[in-house]
Amino acid sequence: MRSQKIVIADDDPVGLRLLEALVTSWGCGAVSCRNGLEAWAALEQFDAPALAILDWVMPGLDGVEVCRRVRQTRGTETPAYLILLTANERPEDIVAGLGAGADDYVTKPFDPHELRARVQVGMRVVDLQHALADRVRELEEALAQVKLLRGLLPICTYCKKIRDDQNYWEQVDGYLARHADMQFSHGICPDCFDRIVEPELKGVEGK
Repeated sequence: MRSQKIVIADDDPVGLRLLEALVTSWGCGAVSCRNGLEAWAALEQFDAPALAILDWVMPGLDGVEVCRRVRQTRGTETPAYLILLTANERPEDIVAGLGAGADDYVTKPFDPHELRARVQVGMRVVDLQHALADRVRELEEALAQVKLLRGLLPICTYCKKIRDDQNYWEQVDGYLARHADMQFSHGICPDCFDRIVEPELKGVEGK
């Protein structure tokens, strides 16, 4: 398991120390919280960890309420994968926890190997969410460039240079290369060959 910080929250000191030992043995950093309020404070930071293991029953805020607040405040660019630890096994309780924003749950007393496997799943999900967010940004930037190129471009009637937003005139190929990530292979069209190149060649031959 690669190194990553994980928020762990449990009001039981023994349970918290157990989680700290497990997370550390996995090669991850533990952000330890003794109650729901501390967990919420850790998760609302700008650079908050993307993974959290939260006990369901805690003073101040329970794990379900922490999940609810995280979902209300963190957008798609700052994904969070939240795992609830719970002694509740009734389907309606599990549905309530997942409905509040938890991604997964593990019943207590939990098996350390099962918890680690679920954390690994969370890491993969977070990585995919980050990759998707990066791809969306790339597409938005590409669309912005397309919209820019579809606008009205000032072009010189004589030399065909294009004027950019800084009032600088440049060749068409240079402008498009900067704004549309294009590369050009230069050649000579038949009209220009007959009108410009051939007379120049004849002039050279006549000298």
